[in-house]
Amino acid sequence: MRSASTITLEGREVSATFGDWAELLRPKIAGMVAFTAFIAALLARGPGASLAAAFEISLWVTLSAGAGSVLNQVLERDTDGLMERTAKRPLVRGVISSRDAILFAAFLMVVPLVALALRFSVLSSLLAAGTLLLYIAIYTPLKRVSALNTVPGAVAGAAPPAIAWAAVTGSLDGWGVWLTAILFVWQFPHFMAIAWMYKDEYRGAGLRMLAGEVGGEEIAGRHALQQALLLMLLVLLPGVQGAAGPVFSIGALIAGVGYAVFALRFARQQSRPRARGLLLVSLFYIPLVFSLALFDPIVQLTIRS
Repeated sequence: MRSASTITLEGREVSATFGDWAELLRPKIAGMVAFTAFIAALLARGPGASLAAAFEISLWVTLSAGAGSVLNQVLERDTDGLMERTAKRPLVRGVISSRDAILFAAFLMVVPLVALALRFSVLSSLLAAGTLLLYIAIYTPLKRVSALNTVPGAVAGAAPPAIAWAAVTGSLDGWGVWLTAILFVWQFPHFMAIAWMYKDEYRGAGLRMLAGEVGGEEIAGRHALQQALLLMLLVLLPGVQGAAGPVFSIGALIAGVGYAVFALRFARQQSRPRARGLLLVSLFYIPLVFSLALFDPIVQLTIRS
């Protein structure tokens, strides 16, 4: 008898491995979601925060986001097959069927939403559900229609700290807003670098990305720089309002300058090495800035008060 994860492919039975199922969650994105949600949960609980509770919140937020990743791959399995960077995903290779992927996504969706509502706050569950809806019903189909898909994609991508903060506090305020705003703006230079690097693949698959539009390469470079500069100003605002001290304000400003320098290089000359440099720097930015917020004594004092 064949298992539910065994399908017939070109006359032979193929069984999905644990790695195939894990790949559906897109581990790199899941790691970023887990980290940002974990830091937000720790900050929301203030000094003496329970690591176990923060980890649990992070787990539910990550699994909820994983449901979106799985459903996205179900909806985009045709275009994924046309791009080299996604051609080896499990649904494209046929080792996992769309039916099984949808059932997996349903589990990943229902369990976290119920757990967040019952164990933490209804608001956090509603935010997670809204994020899933935005990602699947708006962002994913919009990629075939307009380069503006980046905006709802960034909103969904910025949601993990908001959900985690709401899970702890039952509201969305203070550093829950700051972390979400930082993550939102950070994504645009990050996205522009990825979109430029794979513009030909996206265009060939019929997906609309700014860098792949007529005249869009230079616009993508300018947009990346503008958002990096905006991010430098944004991280100064908590300090101006007394919600952060020198540890965060100076550290985040230095990180922002570095991010902006690489965005400037990319804006001045769009090339794969410069796009890749911007992408790599972006991957260091969020872990650094979120950690600065966690270890800033003034941030801890304002949360405790």
